[in-house]
Amino acid sequence: MPNPFRNLPSVNQLLEIEPLKKMVKTVNHNVVADGVRTFLDDLRTQVSNAAEDIAIPTASEIATRVADWLEKSEQPALRPVINGTGILLHTGLGRAPLCSDAINAVSDIASGYASVELDLASGSRGQRIRAVESILCELTGAEAAAVVNNNAAATMLALAALASGKEVVVSRGQMIEIGGSYRLPDVMKCSGCELREVGTTNKTHPADFENAIGENTGALLKVHPSNFEVVGFTRSVSLEEMVHIGSQHNIPVIDDVGSGALVDFSRFGLSDEPVVSQSVKQGADVVLFSGDKLVGGPQCGIIVGKKKHVQRILRNPLMRAMRVGKMTLAALNATLLCYRNQDLDGNQIPLLRMLSIPSENLKLRAGRIAEQIEHLSGFKSAISEPCQSMLGGGSVPTQQIDSWCVSMETESMSVDALANQLRNGEPAVIGRIHNDRLVLDLRTIHPQYDILLVELLSKVVG
Repeated sequence: MPNPFRNLPSVNQLLEIEPLKKMVKTVNHNVVADGVRTFLDDLRTQVSNAAEDIAIPTASEIATRVADWLEKSEQPALRPVINGTGILLHTGLGRAPLCSDAINAVSDIASGYASVELDLASGSRGQRIRAVESILCELTGAEAAAVVNNNAAATMLALAALASGKEVVVSRGQMIEIGGSYRLPDVMKCSGCELREVGTTNKTHPADFENAIGENTGALLKVHPSNFEVVGFTRSVSLEEMVHIGSQHNIPVIDDVGSGALVDFSRFGLSDEPVVSQSVKQGADVVLFSGDKLVGGPQCGIIVGKKKHVQRILRNPLMRAMRVGKMTLAALNATLLCYRNQDLDGNQIPLLRMLSIPSENLKLRAGRIAEQIEHLSGFKSAISEPCQSMLGGGSVPTQQIDSWCVSMETESMSVDALANQLRNGEPAVIGRIHNDRLVLDLRTIHPQYDILLVELLSKVVG
């Protein structure tokens, strides 16, 4: 019986065949050689395990396949994406894009050394929180601030610092679970606190908190539900009521507002998102919120509140494990400066800019793009139509934003195949599938990408 592997080319032979020969000049030689060996080993295994004879590819075919495989494997997993989903704070796509000032600030700080923990005025060692503390206090009205790597960390750290080994009282209707299996009871346990649930799913009264307070009570916790709503026959305890109860018993009140708006989002037609400065004004001892959601900054968790409580948080050993680096501080400070400069119409902060775009503008863009796509070879139809965008990031889950999209269908390619091709393109394009058509929502697509989108679709379908 003839040996099916006898005519397989050697590794060295394949490395002398284009396009592998060209790849060796741009990619590490050992990486390419190892890739060839892996491909040949897999091919031998397939042939050995096959029930029938398998045609052995030629040396040129093997070289081409290995080169294609290596080229794909060399692409970084983290790549730029054009977001056509209509979800402004898409967690899977990195939530809020940074403003140009923040990007420039990160570049300046990342390219060299920075005064992270050095007081330049005195020459002595300082605290890194000073880079953003004053502006956070200015924007929120708080006495002090701290920044950690995300809001989950802020919650755990605040609980550990203020109530470890004690009970934390929280309404049963606020026992949340958000994306990534983040559950409040689990965070409570990790922080060393004991959970004390009060009330029912739909109704909690001030008396429920009063009756739960005892010698071992460490804190009262209010949590903004963020990604769900309880409607109908409901009653919740307001922050003012909780602050009154906490002050009577000398127990700190922690308000976890989640997404963390620095401005009232009702100006964009969205309601019920708590504003951080209002929580501070209403007397919360500590307020926790995200930096990469409604603030529109880098991923971080922000803690503001009364100085005595924030200082306890800063002194907790967990603070060092959760602190942020110079690039996050630089991006956050630049983003906060936009708010201080009253740029509230979205001229600089991308999230606010996307929310501010009139639907009529999106309609005109959608019409132009649809007309160009419909003239491309391989497309059966492309139409512009109204649609609904979502804020995302666990914010206002039941509220939608009027938008316009381009909905398309090809002549021969399935909608799943089209979505896959765009998702694996350069740059990647992510849309949504509705009624067997690919939909690209223009509210989350910057106008600078309109021409590029048409070019990518022409290439993919053509």
